[in-house]
Amino acid sequence: MHGQSATQAEWWKTGIVYQIYPLSFQDSSGNGKGDLRGIEKRLDYVQRLGVEAVWLSPVYPSPMHDNGYDVADYRDINPLFGTLDDFDRLLEKMHQRGLKLIIDLVPNHTSDQHPWFQESRSSRHNPKRDWYIWADPKPDGSTPNNWLSVFGGPAWTLDERTGQYYLHQFVTQQPELNYRNPQVLEAMLDNMRFWLRRGVDGFRVDVIWLMLKDERLRDEPPNPDWDGVNPFDSLIHCYTQDVDGIHQLIRAFRRTVDEFDDRYMVGEIYLPLEKLVRYYGEDLDECHQPFNFHLVETSWEAASVRAMVERYESLLPPGAWPCYVASNHDRHRSASRVGKRQARCANMLLLTLRGTPTVYYGEELGLENVPIPKEKWNDPIAHLQPELVDAMARDQVRTPMLWERGPNAGFCPPSAEPWLPLHADHGRLSVQSQEKDDASHLALFRRLAGLRRAEPALHLGHYRTLAVEAPGVYAYERSFPQSERFAVCLNFDSEAKRVDLSREAGHAEIVLSTRLDRSGPADLSRLQLRADEGLIVKLKD
Repeated sequence: MHGQSATQAEWWKTGIVYQIYPLSFQDSSGNGKGDLRGIEKRLDYVQRLGVEAVWLSPVYPSPMHDNGYDVADYRDINPLFGTLDDFDRLLEKMHQRGLKLIIDLVPNHTSDQHPWFQESRSSRHNPKRDWYIWADPKPDGSTPNNWLSVFGGPAWTLDERTGQYYLHQFVTQQPELNYRNPQVLEAMLDNMRFWLRRGVDGFRVDVIWLMLKDERLRDEPPNPDWDGVNPFDSLIHCYTQDVDGIHQLIRAFRRTVDEFDDRYMVGEIYLPLEKLVRYYGEDLDECHQPFNFHLVETSWEAASVRAMVERYESLLPPGAWPCYVASNHDRHRSASRVGKRQARCANMLLLTLRGTPTVYYGEELGLENVPIPKEKWNDPIAHLQPELVDAMARDQVRTPMLWERGPNAGFCPPSAEPWLPLHADHGRLSVQSQEKDDASHLALFRRLAGLRRAEPALHLGHYRTLAVEAPGVYAYERSFPQSERFAVCLNFDSEAKRVDLSREAGHAEIVLSTRLDRSGPADLSRLQLRADEGLIVKLKD
């Protein structure tokens, strides 16, 4: 049983974080691509969702080989998205509404167009040569070792001018920085201070667990459990991921964030739970939170999800606050992963578990993946490994937000072509349509967010699994001293279930159903859950 005292309730613990993919939220310039002024235009909508903070995917100057994760300048804005003045105005407008802004920090690699790399590759003797990871070829001219790129092929590219290979774990245009050089760390920390001084409320740190590599550049061992599908998984990445020394590096990032009041740092980390929780730091001095993606990776079954949550809760360091992610710009949308019928339960789960939920734009509408024809592919994974498009390519989850029933769903003018295709049923799924439907996905999300914000038990309370005998049902209690107690009951099955929670309380009241069609007194000894239904029930002694 875990909880948090009210005196420790920082904003990032109690609120919902809403991820906006800038290219896809709102176009204000008429070029079919979203931008900062477009986001500003939609801030009233964001505020009405009931979220606390917005996380903005990268808007730095970039050649866009990986949609902005190849940064050419850490201290400016890509003209595609606007200007620094546009950014400052957006930040001001958000703060006026009580919203926080978290920006993406991409410290593992830069663009090959970044001035640092341009200097580094100019000569083996350039002072910035060892700001990046360079290595000699093997005697036969081949790559220095067997390391692989996440996006396919070797993680090394030969620079013919200087005769050495440089490391990149993603596209060739994303050379990796060398954090064994203390100058690199100091330069990146200064970049963080640039944005913190402008008033940003925190950072989501990209691939934070990859920032340090084996100093000896040893070959990675083969993975005996490889399923033969994705070549990247054919190796055990023990020398490029979670390498000794990484925690010391992250503590330096955290100290920089802590130079400023009330700021936040969340790290992108895909690791088993027992390794993931180490990124809080032994003294909670690393990430405020490492993202927990295990909701995305766990099979959508009541027993499996319950077991994952219980294990996560048991492994958290004392005082650590959980966080959950159900989808993002790299992973399938919930409605496509768990099915349309279960998407509402997925939102109820995400917004009622103990911890900070991060919601990807469009999830509040129940959006699904959008099939992208080959001629429209934008994601480098799609071009480099077309056989993995369905499993890995990310264009399908980055399609434009659906605002209106009309042409281009209000994302961009009718005369413009959206940068990625719209959902075929964008009229029915749009915000405009859903706001007229009291039982829509959007209506449910707003109700969930409002209830979560109003009830300390739901935004700050303890978690306890509730024993139920009905297979396919996951139930848990959220409670907080001097506050209401709630049971959350989720039916993962497509058939009705009945559960007995009479041992938990004498009386109960249904507060919210995922179908938004019932409330009022409930018999805890015979609590009825319809197919694919989730309930929030107030418990009364």
